[in-house]
Amino acid sequence: MPDCCWVWNNTSKTKPIDDPTPHDRGPMTEPTDPTVSPAAPGAPQGRLRKSLLKSLRRPAALIAALALALLAWQWAETRLRIQSMQAQLASRLASAEAASAEARGAARDNQTALRALQERIGALDARIDQMQGQQGALDALYQELARTRDDRVLADVEQAINIANQQLQLAGNAEAALLALQSADAQLARIERAHFMPLRKALNRDIDRLKALPAVDVPGMTLKIEGMLAGIDHLPLAFEKKPAAAKPAPVAPGGMLPAMWAEVWHEIRQLVRIERLDRPDPGLLAPNQVVFLRENLKLRLLDARLALLQRDERVFREDIRQARTWVEKYFDPAAPLTQSALDTLAQLGDAKVSIQLPVLTESLAAIKGVRVVPERLIGPAPAAPSPKGGQ
Repeated sequence: MPDCCWVWNNTSKTKPIDDPTPHDRGPMTEPTDPTVSPAAPGAPQGRLRKSLLKSLRRPAALIAALALALLAWQWAETRLRIQSMQAQLASRLASAEAASAEARGAARDNQTALRALQERIGALDARIDQMQGQQGALDALYQELARTRDDRVLADVEQAINIANQQLQLAGNAEAALLALQSADAQLARIERAHFMPLRKALNRDIDRLKALPAVDVPGMTLKIEGMLAGIDHLPLAFEKKPAAAKPAPVAPGGMLPAMWAEVWHEIRQLVRIERLDRPDPGLLAPNQVVFLRENLKLRLLDARLALLQRDERVFREDIRQARTWVEKYFDPAAPLTQSALDTLAQLGDAKVSIQLPVLTESLAAIKGVRVVPERLIGPAPAAPSPKGGQ
């Protein structure tokens, strides 16, 4: 039993009961809770509560405790606010990212729509240009259809006569000029008008003069020059000609000695070769000069072809003569290719290139005479209706 205990009296105050024999007691101990044994395991908690009760009796300790509690509450509230703000910030960032992605998608859609709109505008512009071109063509067609039939025929005939005259004066092509005049006469023949007869007579006289001209085979001569240009690289040079291969020595009958003598005699004959030269020594050229020779020969032939197309007979004959001289001097005349080239050059040199071409003055004068025929013979041109239906 403990040495000291707490006793409740009527006045609800505790009073310690001392032992009558204090000297016989053991060492003094602290008063303890009557409900808790000193040896109980919760003794440290009891002491803590007591120390707290003692500290609460002091104002400074109470204020410190309140301050600590307030700081703890403030920290917890601040932490909750920070967490709430972080959650709101994350939510707003997510919504901002979603809005940004939506805005980028809308921008892409707008760009796509803008490109499509630009393409449609370009297509509309092209369609407008096409419609304007068609309108111009329709206007030109309307103006052409507004003319009379005789005016159209006269315009076509005049154009054909001008083309024929240009072919004669510029290109020297009598065949093209003849075809143009014949086409013009055929157009006049389809229209039986009396005032067109002088023009047809002039056209027929010019056609007869063109038919009487000697023919110049320009395409055939051009083909011959093209064939020579293709074969120049294969022409053998004269100084590269090799002697004919020696025939093998015949086998002499009658034993080994006559056969040996025949073979020795054959070898001795090969030491000396006698040839007959029908022309002076061929020109010798260095290997690098052979290329220039062939290229210069090609240039001569090309110049001759150009002179043929221009009907320049003097330049044509000079180029053919120079080319023939080079072939005879530097190339092997016994080779078949060289002989063929010389024959072709001889034919080109004898061909007639330029002829005296007539001038279509009579036909040009006749078309001008038809133009001054009184308007009543041709007929008045119909009035052109307005685009708005005659309003």
